[in-house]
Amino acid sequence: MNQHVIRPVRIGEWEKVKELRIAALRDPAAGVAFLETEEAALGRPDAFWQERTAGASHGRAARQFIAEAPDGTWNANVVVLVEEAGTIGIFDEDIEVHQGHLVGVFVRPEQRGSGLTEALFEAALEWSWSLEEPALERVRLFVHEENGRAAAFYRRFGFEATGLAVPVPTDPDAREIEYAFPRPKA
Repeated sequence: MNQHVIRPVRIGEWEKVKELRIAALRDPAAGVAFLETEEAALGRPDAFWQERTAGASHGRAARQFIAEAPDGTWNANVVVLVEEAGTIGIFDEDIEVHQGHLVGVFVRPEQRGSGLTEALFEAALEWSWSLEEPALERVRLFVHEENGRAAAFYRRFGFEATGLAVPVPTDPDAREIEYAFPRPKA
């Protein structure tokens, strides 16, 4: 992991959150990895990034984890969104159980294969399982059908395809495939 610290974002770190998101959206794989464009992200006001960071730094609704290098550079990121049973998901699907939803997975190209993704996922799952009343039954994510590299990592980590596939909002002919990781038995 190259001496990186894996930790949640802090409320005032919105500029670094924005910078890492823009870097992710500039990645060649962004078209099959993210539902947002670089142009849309660049057009958002500072207040958006401040609110996004504040919301992901504390509370139950979301948590953003980053991999911070010794020099302070952020090299990787994952966000856990908490989805409560009885609500509607980001793809307009019914949420049937209390669950976490991993989004925004990104590792800078020069850090890929270094173990940062595994460390981020471990932190995200640990936080997800720590939530109580109600406890989360699983953590899920979606991967574009053409993002084989990401899908292979998710399977190696222990996520399994659930059989749910939804149209990509920006390309109805393409599909996002759901993978899930069940809550470990006590």
